[in-house]
Amino acid sequence: MTKRLKSKHKVDRRLKANIWGRPKSPFNSRAYPPGQHGQNKKGKPTDYGTQLQAKQKLKAYYGNINERQFRNTYRKALSKKGDTTENLIALLESRLDTIIYRAKFAPTVFSARQIINHGHVTVNKKRVNISSYTVKSSDLIQIKEKSKNLTVIDGALQSKEREVPEYIQLDNKNKTAKLIRVPKFSEVPYPVIMEPNLVIEYYSR
Repeated sequence: MTKRLKSKHKVDRRLKANIWGRPKSPFNSRAYPPGQHGQNKKGKPTDYGTQLQAKQKLKAYYGNINERQFRNTYRKALSKKGDTTENLIALLESRLDTIIYRAKFAPTVFSARQIINHGHVTVNKKRVNISSYTVKSSDLIQIKEKSKNLTVIDGALQSKEREVPEYIQLDNKNKTAKLIRVPKFSEVPYPVIMEPNLVIEYYSR
C-alpha cells in the first residue's frame, strides 16, 4: 500500500498518459517514460504490448489494483451475462473506493482507499473498511459524523478539478452518496482514452 502511494506519481510517465487528468501530473512537463533512456524509447508496440498497456492503464486508474484482484474482477465480468467489457467497467465503478472518489470525498483513488481503510466510511450505517466492497444501488454511503470535518474531505469537495458524474447522487451538506445506477463504459469520465476491450483480449489469450 505504502509503496504504491509513493510511486503513484511515476505511473503517468511510465504509461505515457496523464491517467487521472491532474494538473500537477509529472507527465505534463515530461511526456516520456522515466529513466535515462526514457526519451529514446521508440518502436511500434506488438499486439500483446498494446493489450498489456491498456490493462496497466485501467488497473492503475483504479488505484493500482494488484494483479490477482484485477484478474478476479475480469473473471467475475466474464461469468456475468451480457457484454464482458461493460461488466468489467460496471464492477470497477461499483467498488467502494471508486464511489468515494467519484463523489469527491477524496482527491485521488489512493486517498479514497486510505479514508476507507481508516474507518471513516459507513455503508447503510455500518462501518466498512474494505476498499473493494461492491456497492449496490440501494446502498447509502456516508462519511462518519466524527470524520465529516476532515481537511482532506472538505478540500476534495471544494475542488473544481472534476465534477461528480450523473450516476452518483451526492448530498454535499450531509456528506452522503448513492450509486444511482451502474454506468455504461461511455458514461465514465475518464480523462484519457481507456480501452477495456483490449483488456478483455489480453486475458482471453
